[in-house]
Amino acid sequence: MSSSNETTEKKDPIKIHREGTALADTGKHKEAIDKFLEASELYEKARNLFDASYTLFKAAECSFMTKDFNTAVERFLKAADISLEIGYDRFGLSALEYALDCYKALKDKKKAAKLKKKIKGVKDKLSTM
Repeated sequence: MSSSNETTEKKDPIKIHREGTALADTGKHKEAIDKFLEASELYEKARNLFDASYTLFKAAECSFMTKDFNTAVERFLKAADISLEIGYDRFGLSALEYALDCYKALKDKKKAAKLKKKIKGVKDKLSTM
């Protein structure tokens, strides 16, 4: 009876997150995406929503770097939703602005205009704090 250590050991989201960062730092964006997504899922299961959002954001950045703008925008928007939901509005705003860059790259003016309104709302909220 053989089982791999991978299935018997608890996976460490911090270690996987670091592996993703190392891959991204060396330009291996496609490989980094998998690590960031795995870390994000593990952080989310542990209810560490900030790091779940952050690693999802990093996966989105890597998707952006590989010019997969459709996937990047989905991930940036999800990262923004999580961040805004838990009160990390400035980080959520950053994710929204990156999503806007994706819409611009996709030449989707309608979605970009809608997102600009949401960004303005978040900025207005932040300016009153």
